[in-house]
Amino acid sequence: MHIIKLCVGVSAVDELIAWREHMQAQGLGRADRLNRHRTRMMPKRAEEIAGQGSLYWVIAGAVRCRQKIVALEAAVDEEGRSCCDILMDPEIVRTVPQPRRPFQGWRYLDPKDAPADLAAGENEDLPPEEMAEELARFGLL
Repeated sequence: MHIIKLCVGVSAVDELIAWREHMQAQGLGRADRLNRHRTRMMPKRAEEIAGQGSLYWVIAGAVRCRQKIVALEAAVDEEGRSCCDILMDPEIVRTVPQPRRPFQGWRYLDPKDAPADLAAGENEDLPPEEMAEELARFGLL
């Protein structure tokens, strides 16, 4: 089982990669180099996800990449509320663009519905983002 989530404030995969690298370079990342994303609710299906699933990021209206979920940890935020830290492998894997409408929070994503990974260098062979989204919508990409 996977999780899908909007990547708010990011307009391209390269921007997400640069932001993650910047945080690590500034010493604001974790010592183990895992990426952390904090969310309000712990998934009830955590055992099916941790170490097996990925977080698929929706960027600019389409799923564009994913990160392997290493662990889901219960945490407490700055205001004392319980929350969940999604710990991810720092490698960001680009996927075939898959259009998605906006939604709040995160959702489960069944593996059969997840977009395929792009092979290394395959991103350069893709048409412009809008055209790639249209082709993906019709199952042609």
